[in-house]
Parts: sequence; C-alpha cells; structure tokens
Amino acid sequence: MDYLNMNDQKLLPVATELNTLLADYHIYYQKLRNFHWNILGKNFFDLHNQFEALYDDAKMKIDEIAERILTLRFHPVSRFAEYLNISSLKETSGLITDREMVSEILKDHKQILMQMRIVISHAEKAGDEGSIDMMGSYIAQLEKSSWMLDAWSKNTQDQLKTEVIKNTL
Repeated sequence: MDYLNMNDQKLLPVATELNTLLADYHIYYQKLRNFHWNILGKNFFDLHNQFEALYDDAKMKIDEIAERILTLRFHPVSRFAEYLNISSLKETSGLITDREMVSEILKDHKQILMQMRIVISHAEKAGDEGSIDMMGSYIAQLEKSSWMLDAWSKNTQDQLKTEVIKNTL
C-alpha cells in the first residue's frame, strides 16, 4: 500500500542519504562515548556531562533516522562495517586533550550538517516534507550545540563579529 503518496524512485536518493547520515551518527555517537570515558583534567566535569548529553541526543537521533528510512519503506543500514564504509566521519583516539576532543566534535558537526543539507536537497526533489522537517529541526539543534562548544573553546578576550552592532549605532 502506498500510504506516502510519493514516488519510490524519487525517495531512493533520500533513503540513501539518510543511511549515510545514520552511519555518520553512529560514528559520532561512539566518538562521544569514547571522549566521555577518557576526558581528563580541569574541564572534566563540564565536558564529561556535555559529552553525555550529546551522546544521549545522538542515540535518540539514530533511532529516529532509522525509523524515517523505514517510514520511506527502505531498510536502514545496520552493520558497523557498513557505517565505517559509508560515513564521512572517522574514528578518533580518546587519548587526546580536551581541546582536541572539542575540535574533533566540531569537525564532525560540520560534516553532519553538510550531510543533513544533502538529505534536504534530495527530499525537496521528492516532495518529502517529513524528512525536510526532521532535518530542519536537527540542523537548528546541532548548530546550537556547535555554537556552545565553539564558545567553550574560545579565550575570554575573543569577540564575535561586530558588524551588526556597529551598523546600528
């Protein structure tokens, strides 16, 4: 039964890109667990808790992305070997500094955001509003998390762009 009222051929690229995003999130999730377990130093409490919040969120998104693929009537990729093969993210050692961990997560966020935009591009062509809506929400959340991690990594004397403030004076 065609309960979606959408063309399967147009949905195939959406499901394919969602599977890539699913793989990205699995690698990202494990990297966050790794960092959560291996963080040391004066930033331990802040980052230990932040990494846990991020991997809890990633775990939820993994399930939602897989269920979206199923909703589109395709099978989600479900083997780690496949995740490692199709993900643009790479595994990282947990034996790095806190700043390197945050930098690594921000690099992953950049890749994941790019992948989400690819999903949106294909979903627009397929008329898949459900995937577009899901990705829009995910993008807003991930951008906010990225901003917070980026702010954490700055020095207190650093400044953001001031053009908006200067233009209103």
